[in-house]
Amino acid sequence: MRVLFLTHRVPYPPNRGDRLRAFHILRTLTTAAEVELVSLAHDSQELAQADALQRLMQIPVTALRTTPIRNYMRAGAALLGTRPLTHCLLDATGFTTVLRGIVDARPPDVVLAYCSGMARFALDDPLRQFPTVIDFLDVDSAKWAALATTTAWPKGWIYRREARCLGRFEAAAARRVVSVVINERERATLASMAPSSDIHVIGVGVDLDGLRPPGPPIEAPQVVFCGVMDYEPNVQGLLWFVRDVWPLVRARRPDALVTIVGSHPTKAIRRLASDDHGIEITGTVPDVREYLWRSAISIAPLLTARGVQNKVLEALAAGLPTVVTTAVMKGLPTEVHTACRVADSRQAFADEILELLMMSGSERRAVAARARLDSMSWEAQLSPLSDLLRQASRHPGSR
Repeated sequence: MRVLFLTHRVPYPPNRGDRLRAFHILRTLTTAAEVELVSLAHDSQELAQADALQRLMQIPVTALRTTPIRNYMRAGAALLGTRPLTHCLLDATGFTTVLRGIVDARPPDVVLAYCSGMARFALDDPLRQFPTVIDFLDVDSAKWAALATTTAWPKGWIYRREARCLGRFEAAAARRVVSVVINERERATLASMAPSSDIHVIGVGVDLDGLRPPGPPIEAPQVVFCGVMDYEPNVQGLLWFVRDVWPLVRARRPDALVTIVGSHPTKAIRRLASDDHGIEITGTVPDVREYLWRSAISIAPLLTARGVQNKVLEALAAGLPTVVTTAVMKGLPTEVHTACRVADSRQAFADEILELLMMSGSERRAVAARARLDSMSWEAQLSPLSDLLRQASRHPGSR
């Protein structure tokens, strides 16, 4: 079976949620199929990683650099019509030409499109003739709709428009192809948009061996958040946490410290750094595990969350109980619920943090150990995907 895999980022290194899943999909598929990868690259560093990934996976990898100024100009013009901005922004000159060359030289048996941003390429020439599976992960239009409710004009208006326009595309795509989503909540959302469509749930995994803490638990009152820090839900959640929750924690535990770990912090996030208030902003780090292992607890204070937050699974695997919002908890697998504390108000969120900080390190680690992660390896979670692609490849007329 020959699989053409389209991703909106080069999935290497696997240091953020969307790259992480795509990386493990590649690793899984290369054991059962011939795989060719075509990705967008958003900067020169990401473009260079394509060569490293090709050497690692021993598969053909093509990465094309996005053109931000051109793409933003097209997105601005698209506001007057109905085209999703996602499709304007996730684009690169020559992408279709590369796909046409692959079709002529190495036609795939099946196309796997990663996220709704790449689905448009799979459903258009020159790939429209091939069986297709779309891994939506989250239903992105639902995320934009939720963000619109917490964001002021004009961004709120743009988010509402994107929810509407992208939602129409997602519904039409789901009716034409085999769809994959990340959990039952996303399946229900997509099914409500495209009744009777063929939707499968394939969850996320966690690297248990790589994240297992190498030493005893930390006793210091160290809190950690990990995530890409130009991602709007992360930014909104951290601004709320630092403004409304953290002062309540510090009022009772002035020795408490919080480290915000993640690449591309926005100006608003960088301004949060304060020695006086115990707030550290790291930016990009070589290995996030070092920050997890030297912390006592993790937080996920997202006000808007779709899919599964990998940051929570990784924190639990690293031995950290985690305080989350209801929006985050709704997407988490039931296997980890007992290791998480849920709070939505600023006082409740602070109280949960303070209660965990009062525990000893071994007590906190015991809370994290309540998560039943043994069945959540990437290999186990992604094992149905190869069969799903193989079945799709045998029914070329199913679209």
